[in-house]
Parts: sequence; C-alpha cells; structure tokens
Amino acid sequence: MLTASKLSSTSPIPATNFQVSIISSMMETSLPFDAITPSQFITFEDLNPLNHCRLLHTLQLRVAVLDSPTAKSDDESPVIATMIVPENMETDWNFCTESGHINLLFKFENISRLILIGNTPPPDQELDDYRRPPDFDPEEREMVKDELKPLIRVLHPKVSFNHGLLPEPLFVIYDDNVAYRVTIAKFTGPIVGEFLVEDVELVGNQQLRRRMRFKRTPNLIQSEVILHPFSLFDITTPRDLESLRNNKNVTFEINTRLFVHQYLIAMVSGLSVISSYLNKHLSQMTLCLGIGGGVLLNFLLTQMGSHLTGVEADPMVLEAARRHFGFNKSGPMEVFYPIVGDAIEYIQRFPRNKHRFQVVFVDLDASEANNEFRAPPPEFVKKSVLQGLRFLVSENGVLIMNVVPLNEVLYVAMIEELKEIFHKVYEIDLENEENFVVIATPSADSSSNVDDRDNKFLKKLRSVIPGTYLNSIVEL
Repeated sequence: MLTASKLSSTSPIPATNFQVSIISSMMETSLPFDAITPSQFITFEDLNPLNHCRLLHTLQLRVAVLDSPTAKSDDESPVIATMIVPENMETDWNFCTESGHINLLFKFENISRLILIGNTPPPDQELDDYRRPPDFDPEEREMVKDELKPLIRVLHPKVSFNHGLLPEPLFVIYDDNVAYRVTIAKFTGPIVGEFLVEDVELVGNQQLRRRMRFKRTPNLIQSEVILHPFSLFDITTPRDLESLRNNKNVTFEINTRLFVHQYLIAMVSGLSVISSYLNKHLSQMTLCLGIGGGVLLNFLLTQMGSHLTGVEADPMVLEAARRHFGFNKSGPMEVFYPIVGDAIEYIQRFPRNKHRFQVVFVDLDASEANNEFRAPPPEFVKKSVLQGLRFLVSENGVLIMNVVPLNEVLYVAMIEELKEIFHKVYEIDLENEENFVVIATPSADSSSNVDDRDNKFLKKLRSVIPGTYLNSIVEL
C-alpha cells in the first residue's frame, strides 16, 4: 500500500533585499501558476538546475503541477506541497498521468496544489520492471530539496508571497513496500480502461504478491493475492522474484485461501452478525457486487461453501481474474454465476419474484478520484440505490460493504440513510485511516453475539479468519 508522510508546517522566513526583488518581479509577472485554479493540471520540462544530481540526474526535469479540484481560488493561505518522484518510477501511472497525480493529492489533507518533480523518462518507453534503488543519504536528500526551492517558489501562487515573505516549501514523501515489480500482463477493458497484472516482491522478507492495478486509479491495488514459487526440483538458487522468474524450473501458484487485504477479512467477519441464521443455512446464497481478481469469491467458495452470484462490469477484468488469479477454478461441484454488467443496473432490474440473497457483499471502487467516496462509487450511496440493495437482501440476511470515505460528512449521511432503510447498522473500523466495513441487517432478530459456542457456522468462520475483527463489530 502507498504510505505517505504527514505534512509538517514551516513558518515563512523573512526575505532579504535580494529576495524582495525576486518577489516583486514574480508579483508583476503573469504566470499560469499565479493563482489557485481548481483542477488545473500543467506539465512541462525544464533544465535540471541541481548540482547534487544523483537523485535527479537527467538533463531535464519533468514537472507536473495540479491544483486540487476542491481547492478555493480565493484561499489566502493555500497549502502547496512538493513530491520528488522516486527514481525508476518515472513511467509508473502514479507519476506520469493526471489520474495518478489526483490520487496522490487526495492521499493528503487540505493540499491546494501538489507539485511533482522527477527525472525525464526516455521517450515512448515504459519500464516494465522496477527495482527499488538504494536509499539516499538523508543529508544529500536535504541538499536536493534546498536546491529545488527556487524552482518550487516560482510554482507558488502570488498570495504565498504576501507581506514580503518567501514561502518555505513543504515536501511530502511517496513510499511503498516494493523491492521488485514486473508487469506480467496488460489489458484494456471497455469499462475500466487500461489495467495491469503485476508480480511484486516486498521489501525485507521476499514475500511475493500478484496485483491488479487500474490506470484510472493507479495507487489503489484492486486485487492482491499471495504468490508461491513451486518446482519439482529443490530450489537452491536465490529466492528473490527476479531470480525465480529466470529459473525455468519454477512456476508460480496462487493462494486462494488467505487474504492479503485486511478489509476482506473484516467483510467476511460481518457474516457473524447473522451467525444464528446462517447456522441453519450453512450453504448460503451470496451475491458479490464487484469481482475484480475474484479474491473474495474464491475464498467464499473454498472456505465457506457459499453458492455465489458475482457481478462485474468489465469482461476484461473477469478474463484477467481467470487467467492470472486462479478465479473460478474450485471444482465442478460449486455453483457460480458470473454476470458481466453494471452493479446498479443489476440492482434496478432484479426480478421482484426472484429469491433474495442471504448475503450481499459490495466491493466497488469509484471510477475516478473525488472528494466523496473512493469506495463504493458516490452514485452507489444514493438513497434509491441503497433501497434497491435492501430489496436484494432476504429478511434475515445481511448487507456488507467496503467503504472508503474521503468526506466524513457524506459518510455520516450515508450511515443515517442506511439506518432509515435497514433495522440495524454496524461498523468495523480498520484503523488504517481509510477503510470501514459497514454491515446492515433488515431484521431485528439479527445478533452480533460471536460467543455462541454451539454455533457450527461461527466455529467454521473462526477457523478460517482471525477473531480480531469478529470482536471489532460495533453497532451504530
């Protein structure tokens, strides 16, 4: 997952006479950066001004400037932040696309303008392999920041120079846990657009993962599974991913029985809310809105014996799941109905005389970054859609949603609407500053008592997932 440092505020420094002349010159010059313009996105290349150029080493630097869609043009104290693009990641969608830039901006709070500065990548070249570069000496990194200050100040709006003061640039950091990454497949879907399937090795422990990422939301890992190397011969060569891929005797297997994303564990934990009912219906009819790599569905098939219906908007995502994530390979005895179509349309067209589902999972993300919800899409939390979801759930069933709110007010409003539509609403706070799992039940008889020792379903649930989340369910 992408992690980022918090912004640290720095007071402006008094300007010298020479600096005052610079300020006056900038105030008199009309530049596209002289005011905050919501959603303005500008990229350009400029000569590399650095003396210490190991970190930023190309003759020209690529600069990208994005004003937040939610910024106010009349803000007298806009927050301007700068990020240095990590080496070898110049062609990663996070840093070379507007959608990636927007996603990075929304990782932080209250940023009005985010400036990216990085090496200029070779023309028309994509880096399919990524190797994490050595860590730079902190003192050298600070020297680079000092040398970038004049360029960064030129990219500040005029209001930042009020009162004869030079703004002290603020830097934010991109960091992840990837030591090595290789693209194994590229797809273009009619709905989601371009997306990648990647194999990665994590820093420090040589754990291997397979991931799916969309270009429209590049810093969001859509699906992730554990990857195991397998060989008929004893593997005595190094077990790093690059060496394993070069070993012709090694193949890779997908683990469909364990979750990487913690929110999926929490979603399955939500079944405990109706454990007394499910104890009488061990093979529950389950609907999953959003398939992605099929991680949740594979788990429900192999571990819980669910009878599943899955809805996926994009047929190419379903194809990638089948080819690269071990999806729908659980044996002929399982029942599974993959439906390619829009989730909202499926809800609206659901036949009134059809049997409802005992369990409905919603794991959908927004098609683009916004200031409302990253998951589910903002249009999905409208009252009419929530009412449609209520109709899908049987009287003793449960609705379980992955929710990533970027707006606390809208999240609270969604919870209140769910309370009007369903009888009880619960929450699991994953405490990662992002995900919540929201659980809703139509029946007053639903119980979140997870200590029922005679409940076979609950025992089964406890045997396949950690008990931490079972004990974290809170009624709202």
